[in-house]
Order: sequence, then C-alpha cells, then structure tokens
Amino acid sequence: MTTQSGTTLRFTKMHGLGNDFVVIDGIGQSVALTPEQCRRLADRHFGVGCDQILLVEKPTRADVDFRYRIFNADGGEVEQCGNGARCFVRFVHDKGLTDKTSIRVETASGIIEPRLLDNGQVTVNMGAPRFAPADIPFAATAEALTYPLKVGTHTLEIAALSMGNPHAVLRVNDLDSAPVDILGAAIEAHQRFPHRVNAGFMQVLTPHDIRLRVFERGAGETLACGTGACAAAVAGIRQDWLQSPVSVHTRGGDLIIEWAGKDQPVYMTGPAVTVFEGAIDIP
Repeated sequence: MTTQSGTTLRFTKMHGLGNDFVVIDGIGQSVALTPEQCRRLADRHFGVGCDQILLVEKPTRADVDFRYRIFNADGGEVEQCGNGARCFVRFVHDKGLTDKTSIRVETASGIIEPRLLDNGQVTVNMGAPRFAPADIPFAATAEALTYPLKVGTHTLEIAALSMGNPHAVLRVNDLDSAPVDILGAAIEAHQRFPHRVNAGFMQVLTPHDIRLRVFERGAGETLACGTGACAAAVAGIRQDWLQSPVSVHTRGGDLIIEWAGKDQPVYMTGPAVTVFEGAIDIP
C-alpha cells in the first residue's frame, strides 16, 4: 500500500501530554509521504489533526531495532521529537512489531533508547546535549552559557543548545503573561538560527520544578514538548538555577528530566497514550 492519490493509509492517533501525533506503520504498509500529504494529515479541519507525523520504518543499520522519522505539521522533516519517542515505543510494542520493552531507534540526529516501564510510563535516553554553536546550529563566535539575542527593539538573554534539534531557552518571571506567540515566532525564525529553532519559555518555581511553554518549529505552541523540556532543564542546571531531577510542568502535563552533567545523556520520563485508530484516503 502506497501513499499515491486515491489510496488508503492506516494510522494511529497518539499523544504525549497533549502533544499529538499521527503515527504510521511504514513496515506493514509502503509509505512515501510528500510535504503536501503531511500538511493534509496534520490539518485539524480537513485531515486527522496533529502537531507531528511519526513514521515507523525498518532500520538501515544492524545495531538498532527501528528507524524513526518525524514530520512537522508544515510538512518539513525534523531531526528529533521527545514526546514522539515515547509514543513510538508504545506503538511498536502495542502493534506487536517487537516484544522488547527497551529498544534502540535510529533518528536523523542519532540513536535514542526509549524504554517502556511497568507502570505504563516511558523513559527515553535522549543522548547528550550539544552546546557548540556549530552543532545547534547557531551563529555565535564562541560557546557560552547564554547569548544576547536581539528581537525587534528588545535584547533577550537565551540559552542555546541541541537535543538532536535546536532549542533556545528563555527564563521568564511569569509564564502566564509571557508573549509566547509573538516572541516565539520571532525567535523561531531568527536569522542566527539557520535551521530555525524551538523557543522555550521557562519559569523556575523551585530548584526541582519549572513551568514551561514551547513554541515549536513548524508547529507553533504545543501543549508539551519533550526535547524542549530536556533543553530547559539542562539550561537551568548549567546556570545553577536547577538540580536534577527536574519536574517540568507543561500545559499538557508533567515530565521528569534527569541529567548528570556535561557529556552525560538526558533521561526523560512521561506518559504515552493511544487515542484512536483509523484510515484516511490521501489525495
């Protein structure tokens, strides 16, 4: 079964803390999505509706179990998605594609290792964060804890890092009144981020608790962002605002982020929920 015009594509709708996905088995059916088809699937009025589309494929290397591809609602393919990674392991386990509760998954940014826990939660080894400007990528002359970023008439102080995808993290005093839509869109498209960026707005409550809103690249503000939660916790720990583990409170629910410091992997734990299954004709 292919995604040519007039054919039917089976999918599963899932979410991680309200960050929602159309998950597609690309092993049991042949799938080659165009950007236009991705946009149609993601459309909440004319399609299924989602923040991202997740495609499960056979691995291209012998030391992993699956390949994981992510497409944003605007049709662009991206490197990583933390909430999607949790849904990924739940999907392949529930569909009988593997009987393992811990798997190795190939992504565009490297290998991740999600693990299904006995209590239904999922822990994902997201790999080590990267801070070198060229690795994010971000235009800066040298690596720093924070960078001044001129947005309109304002100069913001941001942390910039990669969790397999680029993130800018901004600390705010009051998350409810933060202009996430306006500033988020401006930061996402800022010229110093050549591949665009996910913009995180973090309010520190205690050394182990933060509130977070994320304006995601190609999706706008979502109810939760797994890699954004990792990036915010890491940025806060590096600046001595936070200590591991960090509870990240998003509008969709809570994640636990653990990080032991430089060169160490980030571990993210949270839920993954199946909403419904269906089929759709792809024009």
